[in-house]
Amino acid sequence: MPKFVLMDTRLFAPGADLSGASNKIELSSEIEDKDVTNYRSQGWKEIIGGLGSAEIAGEGQWEAGDPSMVDDASWSALGGTGPYTVCPTDSVVGALAYLVYGLRTDYKVGDAVGEVAPWSGTIKSSWPLVRGQIAHPPGIARTATGTGTALNLGPVLAGKRLYAALHVLSAAGTTPSITARIESDDSAAFGTPVTRAAFAAATAPGGQIARTDGLAITDTHWRVAWDITGTTPSFMLAVSLGIR
Repeated sequence: MPKFVLMDTRLFAPGADLSGASNKIELSSEIEDKDVTNYRSQGWKEIIGGLGSAEIAGEGQWEAGDPSMVDDASWSALGGTGPYTVCPTDSVVGALAYLVYGLRTDYKVGDAVGEVAPWSGTIKSSWPLVRGQIAHPPGIARTATGTGTALNLGPVLAGKRLYAALHVLSAAGTTPSITARIESDDSAAFGTPVTRAAFAAATAPGGQIARTDGLAITDTHWRVAWDITGTTPSFMLAVSLGIR
């Protein structure tokens, strides 16, 4: 990816797309440095890595009155954990994405008279920050059981995990239900798909995150699949995947 100007950064909270109400998103990650200097360190400090952490800080224009808007989404998430996905440039299939399971720690609104009503908030990580890709874009309505596009993320080495974030952005119809899962295979044709992670059935907007168990997986291709039931059901969703 060449150098670029931030124009279409995307932010997906558990069950809401906050991109249209955001004008600043900052993503940071760090590893604590622990001093293990000793008499055999040759006169130099010796450092090893400690605990890791990540943080998402966002701000923008305040809106309220619907679960998809920033005030409603922020109040429902404040003090709770959920999945968050940030895309630097776009959210098409294969777009670069950073995903994390984190705690919504603060929410701030308000400013001086005459100013556009702002909001700001912070998410602090509970799981590792993962660099991955978008496996399902937010702009396609799903009304029947199906599968997403195959992504060549490569194998999962022993001690690593496949992480997946599911954002159900809207649900319509009579008793609609969607049950999503993450599948892998050794080729893009998915002739023998294997379920590697599963989400609980969802009937309303919300977010879920899942990860594999840390055992090696030799399959190289990954996709999201889903089962949909109900009368005239329709779902909008975004899914991100990554290995760490």
